[in-house]
Amino acid sequence: MDHACIPSVVGVAAYDTTLRDGAQQQSISFTVEDKLAVARLLDELGVAYIEAGWPGAIPKDTAFFARARQELDLAAARLVAFGSTCRAGRPAAEDAQVRDLLDSGAPVVTVVAKSDPVHVERALRTSREENLRMVRETVEVLAAAGREVMVDLEHYFDGLRRDSDYGVQVATTAARAGAVTVIACDTNGGTMPDRVARRVRELRDALDAAGRESCAVGIHTHDDAGVAVAGALAAVEAGARQVQGCVNGFGERTGNANLLTLIADLELKSGWTVLPGDDAERARRLSELSAVSRTVDEIANRAPSGRLPYVGTRAFAHKAGLHASAIRVDPDLYQHIDPARVGNTTTMLVSEMAGRASIELKARELGIDTGGDAELLGRVTEMVKAREAAGYAYDAADGSFELLLRSARGDLPAYFRVESWRASIQARPRAGEVVLLADGRTDTEAEATVRLRVGGRRRAVLGEGNGPVNALDRALCDALAETYPEIRRFELTDFKVRILDSERGTRSIVRVLIDITDGERTWSTVGVGTDIIEASWEALTDGHTVGLLRAGVVPR
Repeated sequence: MDHACIPSVVGVAAYDTTLRDGAQQQSISFTVEDKLAVARLLDELGVAYIEAGWPGAIPKDTAFFARARQELDLAAARLVAFGSTCRAGRPAAEDAQVRDLLDSGAPVVTVVAKSDPVHVERALRTSREENLRMVRETVEVLAAAGREVMVDLEHYFDGLRRDSDYGVQVATTAARAGAVTVIACDTNGGTMPDRVARRVRELRDALDAAGRESCAVGIHTHDDAGVAVAGALAAVEAGARQVQGCVNGFGERTGNANLLTLIADLELKSGWTVLPGDDAERARRLSELSAVSRTVDEIANRAPSGRLPYVGTRAFAHKAGLHASAIRVDPDLYQHIDPARVGNTTTMLVSEMAGRASIELKARELGIDTGGDAELLGRVTEMVKAREAAGYAYDAADGSFELLLRSARGDLPAYFRVESWRASIQARPRAGEVVLLADGRTDTEAEATVRLRVGGRRRAVLGEGNGPVNALDRALCDALAETYPEIRRFELTDFKVRILDSERGTRSIVRVLIDITDGERTWSTVGVGTDIIEASWEALTDGHTVGLLRAGVVPR
């Protein structure tokens, strides 16, 4: 039977391993509450399986499964407990970690098995025959207890390079013992897609020849060679009916296959059914992909990557004027799908490459109608080019661009007028210490004074902070808050500094980019100056002006 030719109505199961494999990425650590939140999110998306951890081996995962029994009511997904086969020389029925898998209460159990004979002999320090016994007995015990059992064939592709038969023996042994799925794992992430396809097709044929047509083949790829998604797609075309991956490509080293990319590729590009429901329901679930990406990043306390396929904030961003001109005629000319299908939007980046079409489309994106005013569009285009030549970067600061555009139109609200500002920092040795010139142990104090006119009167405010920029920010907020209390909701969330002409040393031009949020929206502004403080002040004043403007505040 040629499984590569099975019609798409059979479908492909999405198996998420963000909470186990994804948590192995440096700097990512999910709490039990985090895991519960991510599991609910993935269930709403419609993944088939959620691998949530290794009960018994990791206390936090044991606690998760205990709470999941009481608190998780999954509608689309099945919860998976991960573990290993029983130990060498020990019956599976007496193995403590096999018992922990059963005690987790998870309806599905995935056990990892060595399929590379070198790992069997060197890592497990046992024989090939004993490893097969460990696989067989572990699957039998779990299946007899009513669990849906899957087996990860660790180092499957690398193992076949050394022994073309042993990995297949492990897979067929698992299938005969009752495994419903065997997963070919590219554990080291270095196998090219064509070889993945060939080996998966061979595995599918071997299972069929063994009378185990009902046992599905899955694929688990890592991105060390940059081909994790491509390898998984090749495996599907070769007969795999389960794809494993992590949200946003989380995972050890360079990460696992990005499951969100796989879902979109299979549903939108390859004609496979991955998400549950009729066409309308699947379309609704697909439109949640971008929100899922952002939310999981937030839960993981990780800055989102704007360049992720489909879901990144820059996935449908256009900078070149030629692209903008074409998109104004037909968005499909430079976009492979309608971004709304995955919950994303088209973004126009304004830069020195911009033409009038870019300016017009960016204005429309910001809700500003230019009325096709050619003179205005030409003037703003030239202003952008000149200011970018001076160091500004409007493709990363849409807030500052909006102020530039509104100023050119003559409709920029005047919320306040700055008269003067200054910032200073004082450093002195810590009390009671003798400090050498090369020693950095000092106490520092930063303060800033801002004088401006707001609300019909003059305000002069002193601010103190953790450094001169923070002191300036506090002084500016205090000066404005009495007239505009909305300012109190604004919070600076990101601050980037770049030296633009480093060969000039301390006389270099500095660019500062900041992000500010009011809890609902986030906007970016840019400042350029001869030092960090000057550039920061411009970005800060722009940032607070944009915040008031987008909150619909009128000058008072």
